[in-house]
Amino acid sequence: MSAAARSSRGSSALRFGRFAAMGTVAALILIAGVWASWGTAQHVMLTKGRERGTVEVARCGEGICTGPYTPVSGGSQPRAEVRLEDSVAVEKGRTYAVVLKPGGGEAVRSGPAGVLYAWVPLGGALLLASVVVAGGLLRTRWAWVMASLGAVLLTAAFLAV
Repeated sequence: MSAAARSSRGSSALRFGRFAAMGTVAALILIAGVWASWGTAQHVMLTKGRERGTVEVARCGEGICTGPYTPVSGGSQPRAEVRLEDSVAVEKGRTYAVVLKPGGGEAVRSGPAGVLYAWVPLGGALLLASVVVAGGLLRTRWAWVMASLGAVLLTAAFLAV
């Protein structure tokens, strides 16, 4: 066997190894983004049978805002206080449409703003994975598509919230 044939076979194995490793890293980043988003998104997107209503934010502190809950959906009961994650988009004195998580003490924003905000971790994962796809897999078109989707998702969430 000639040295050129061995070298060609060796470089093919290295290319395949790089492709497999970087593909795995990119897939894990995207899976982590979906996993992080789904924890909130499932409550916002799959609202059938869930309690929906509004929360008027009365107090905020230590990452949590609280306020009275007024039901909108049938079968939901008013509550003196529910918790809503304190983020840049939550202000004291404002009223927000929410969906209660099972158990009834914690609420997540609903509507288009809530859906977009829930998928923000996926937007970040798309941006991060696009770097891996471009640099590790040498797939620049796919990387640009992923980066563009991530940027659009993050921008839409920022504007909606």
